[in-house]
Amino acid sequence: MRTLTFVIGTGRSGSTALSRILNAHPDVLSLNEYMASVGDASFPEGTLTGEEFWQHLFQPAPHFERMIRSGLPLPEFLYTRRPGRYSSETTGIPALSLMVLPHLTDDPDGLLDELREAVVRWPERSAAEHHQALFGLLCTRFGRTAVVERSGYSTGWAPGLRAAFPHARFVHMFRDGPDCALSMSRHPGYRTISLLLEIKARAGIKSFADLTAEHVRSLPLDLAPLLGERFDPALVRDRDLPLRTFGALWSELVTQGTQFLNRLPVTQRTTLAYEDLLDSPRQELTRLAAFVGVRPLPQWLDTACSLLDHSRRGSAGRLAVAELDELTQSCAPGTRVLERQQLSR
Repeated sequence: MRTLTFVIGTGRSGSTALSRILNAHPDVLSLNEYMASVGDASFPEGTLTGEEFWQHLFQPAPHFERMIRSGLPLPEFLYTRRPGRYSSETTGIPALSLMVLPHLTDDPDGLLDELREAVVRWPERSAAEHHQALFGLLCTRFGRTAVVERSGYSTGWAPGLRAAFPHARFVHMFRDGPDCALSMSRHPGYRTISLLLEIKARAGIKSFADLTAEHVRSLPLDLAPLLGERFDPALVRDRDLPLRTFGALWSELVTQGTQFLNRLPVTQRTTLAYEDLLDSPRQELTRLAAFVGVRPLPQWLDTACSLLDHSRRGSAGRLAVAELDELTQSCAPGTRVLERQQLSR
């Protein structure tokens, strides 16, 4: 029986390395940034045809397209490193092609064509059923038996995923707060997220669907351009963003992830600390393999150990004392949540 597992977390927590490790297992279909690519829009209410579902997989993600056109591509955008027939300047890069398919194959355009040929013929059914059928199609294509989806900045999607896939398993992955928050502060994606959250706060809206032209006109000149089709990347790269902003974001996300996990049956939940993965990779990956439903093959464990990078651990410790103190204080609420979780295990 095929298993389905979602790895949720803050991002910048070693989860991209985890996707590479999982992809190296011959029985695991590693869906790298699948939810980040297709988003909530691919789960509409009611039923949809195969062609309608395909459009959710094919249509480029507008926010990612804006970043690429503005000269601010994320390191996670695998397709832009080895571009094929699609381009943000012309056709737009299909949602599945940007990060998901290049993780699975060296020929993402060819795989996209294969998938389209099958998906557009599918009968009308719910979005969740379409997604499961796609996972099954990819498992058959690559000879895999367990599906593991992993996206960064994903705790907010967890309740919806639980509703859509009630039998799915969930792994909450996290990293030391100050180290993770510092990494966020240096990442163009998280710097953009921080600024978009500021825009929502200034406009007094919960969703960008509620944003009006009047809201945009009221924004400062260094924020409003971020909502356009193109913007100066310096608005994101060079803006002075305090580290405490990212510490608070980390705390919010780990709290959100922990609270979600605690509502699940014990058989459908587990945690994975990045530091534990670095300290005891074979032990932690053996435990993870059992949880997702595959064997901890010795050759896979050897490969996994070679993919782990220890050099970034403790990066926050190199900050000035005052900066580190402020960052640690902003991470304190999330740190306390994780400590309580560990004590309750």
